[in-house]
Amino acid sequence: MAELYIGLMSGTSLDGVDGVLVAFEGEKLNVLAYSTAPFSQVLIQELMALNSPGENELHRGALAANALVRVYARVVEDLLKQTGVARGQVTAIGAHGQTVRHQPQAFDGTGYTLQLNNPSLLAELVGIDVVADFRSRDVAAGGQGAPLVPAFHQALFGHSCSTVAALNIGGIANITILGPDLADDVLGFDCGPGNALMDAWCLKHLGRPYDAGGAWAASGSVHPDLLAAMLREPYFGQDAPKSTGRDLFNFTWLTAHLNDFPSVSPADVQATLTELTASSCADCVSIYAPNSKLLIVCGGGAFNTHLMQRLQAHLPWLEVCTSQDKGLPPLQVEAAAFAWLARKTVRRETSSLQKVTGAKGARILGSIYPA
Repeated sequence: MAELYIGLMSGTSLDGVDGVLVAFEGEKLNVLAYSTAPFSQVLIQELMALNSPGENELHRGALAANALVRVYARVVEDLLKQTGVARGQVTAIGAHGQTVRHQPQAFDGTGYTLQLNNPSLLAELVGIDVVADFRSRDVAAGGQGAPLVPAFHQALFGHSCSTVAALNIGGIANITILGPDLADDVLGFDCGPGNALMDAWCLKHLGRPYDAGGAWAASGSVHPDLLAAMLREPYFGQDAPKSTGRDLFNFTWLTAHLNDFPSVSPADVQATLTELTASSCADCVSIYAPNSKLLIVCGGGAFNTHLMQRLQAHLPWLEVCTSQDKGLPPLQVEAAAFAWLARKTVRRETSSLQKVTGAKGARILGSIYPA
């Protein structure tokens, strides 16, 4: 009998929730349904604000978590309605929550990672067990707590005969390097900004949540000095394992750089931000996977035609494709990953990778909230 799980993901792009209903037969995964729901503008603004210190954060964070979970619940109900699956047939829901602070190993040597969520409320609303808080155990074990998806990428995209790179471009971009020795040869880390800066700039100047297809960026020209200044950010030079988030790559960071280049046109800034994402991701492939012949791109960035073209231009020796070409649409990959991670938790199997996060060892991730 197939095991049914739901995976929910709301990432650093802050555009809404993606959810999948997944059937597992052994290790084989089959997506039965996909659903998505946008965030209200009020919730987007609050989640964005909570990425930085502010007044009355505990109260506001708790209410934002409740609002987030109600969007999660709508997605769950839609998945059940689409498929006619009874909630009692679903083993568990993997719900990542919304990362608002990510400071592993900072301050006291352990640091913390904070995902707004209320898994108890979600379990109450939908009547299904919920698995949440996937990052904290890895951070407690001395790890980065991120990225979480490389083990899933290993199961989904790995090839025993060649090196493959999988690049998820959400608000932040993260990469997985899958070597031919699938048992041990896995590396993953955050490259730097994905869509976050591009989306913020597009919203400010065009009033649109993202640059559809990268058309606005393609209309501008890369400003080489601005690009060079942004690439001097120390994070890009750090060795893996490493992770980052909107704590660093946010509008304040962008504004600080633009203050030194006041005459650059908005379209040229957008072109430069797109090149920042493309070049920083391509550098990661060049350094950590120089022998790879394939780069599989997922996440919202996979729909940015101009960005995909720039990645291919930087990496002419390999094939750049989207996860759609490998059987799983780009917006379903991370949601499916959290269904997979929830299953690992329920089965008491480790799902972190020491080489990816730098933790003391592999750990069982996540906490279970019974319905």
